[in-house]
Amino acid sequence: MTRDDSDDMVKSVDDLREVLGVVSEKVPGLLRGLRDVLYSVEAAEGMAGAVATFYKKLVDAGIPREDAMDMARGYMINLRDIVRGKGFDLGGVIRKEREREEES
Repeated sequence: MTRDDSDDMVKSVDDLREVLGVVSEKVPGLLRGLRDVLYSVEAAEGMAGAVATFYKKLVDAGIPREDAMDMARGYMINLRDIVRGKGFDLGGVIRKEREREEES
């Protein structure tokens, strides 16, 4: 390896270290902010409204109430899973952030 190659490698490592430092500093705050938005009173009201509208539309379309309730329950579970990160876990980032917060 030449001296220039070695210098380039050190520069690349330093650049990577800087980027990872910024990411590790910023991502937890972004995740907390996202969590706060998803678990706010407004988010709960919006989710409840979405489920209620879904149920009402099913009943209005002629679906028996019991079947509509089962479908609305399934819809609610799917929304909850997405909100909790099961739909897009970003490689375990959300779970790891939750674990980190629980340890604090």
